[in-house]
Amino acid sequence: MKTYQYRIYPTTAQETVLAKMLEECRWLYNKVLETRKESYELQGVSLGNYDTMTMIPNWKLERPSLKTVHSQVLQNVNVRVDLAFQAFFRRVKVGETPGYPRFKGYGRYDSMTYPQYGNGVRLDGNVLILSKLGNVKVELHRELCGTPKTVTVRRSSTGKWFVTFACECDVQPLPNEQKVIGIDVGLSTFATLSNGEKIDNPRFFKAEQDALTKAQRRMEKEAKGTPQRTKRRKVVARIHERIANRRTDFAHKTSRKLVNTHGVIVFEDLNVKSMIENHTQVFGHKLNKSIADVAWNQLVQFTTYKAADAGRSVVLVDPRNTSKRCSRCGMLVEKDLSVRVHNCPHCGLSLDRDVNAAINILALGLQRTGSIPRSPRL
Repeated sequence: MKTYQYRIYPTTAQETVLAKMLEECRWLYNKVLETRKESYELQGVSLGNYDTMTMIPNWKLERPSLKTVHSQVLQNVNVRVDLAFQAFFRRVKVGETPGYPRFKGYGRYDSMTYPQYGNGVRLDGNVLILSKLGNVKVELHRELCGTPKTVTVRRSSTGKWFVTFACECDVQPLPNEQKVIGIDVGLSTFATLSNGEKIDNPRFFKAEQDALTKAQRRMEKEAKGTPQRTKRRKVVARIHERIANRRTDFAHKTSRKLVNTHGVIVFEDLNVKSMIENHTQVFGHKLNKSIADVAWNQLVQFTTYKAADAGRSVVLVDPRNTSKRCSRCGMLVEKDLSVRVHNCPHCGLSLDRDVNAAINILALGLQRTGSIPRSPRL
């Protein structure tokens, strides 16, 4: 499944209609959540997706404005609530912090999905035809490939509108490539490859931090609920959007280069959320922004789906001791974070700490794929 995102340009009147549609979806989301919550608290009955789906026609009678939204979009709103509950029960089951599904405040519902392409939505050239709205101009910067399945219309925090098509596509494998690579991610250097190559950390958030701080201070000076504060909030949102766009662009370009040049790509299987929590306990909040800014998970995610489409392999391995273990003899060499060179007292290997880790990551990945025999020390 591939996704294609395009910017759309609704007229002022169409923007007003789209905003009203999102508000109707928000009302329905809260109504479904309220119904399920009260059913369990007052009657001890847990309602499911089908139960609340059958209530939508009655809610349309109660609130006629719901009819301004396509019926399948309303059904998708119901599905979203059900997915939120499924995630809640999954977290409860595994002992995580559950996080009960929340009600959506005004302006907090920013997308609507048409689950079946051709039913309420279709693309005709560079025009998006939406049921109950009409024709909307699309910036079709690349051809839509495959068979469209679902369509999502989204409003960004800066007020821009986008449409995303999820398409079913045939795999398009790249020519066979024998090169393999292990990748150790970090903060001082974004990534270190097992061949010795390093990818610099662009630090997008740090580059915009001063501008963001000024914009946030100006926003805080304005009284809440005033047009001036709304205007200042959009400035803050634009800076965050610019940071996110640059980070995403960097991850796309880096992942594309890795997939084009390597047949097997091995990453550490990192739990970034846990890392942030652990660093907070040990170092306070010093490293939280840096860890969140590098977005390692985004690189792994983009590389994984690009590799699947290209017929390449991405392998995730346990990162434990990859920095301590000597890549030559396999012995553990204790070192703290300030030590940037791996010096092995057992075999004499002297090597950049991150390169040593990347070589170990590659070895673990090849063992998982069965490409090399397992060492008794790994």
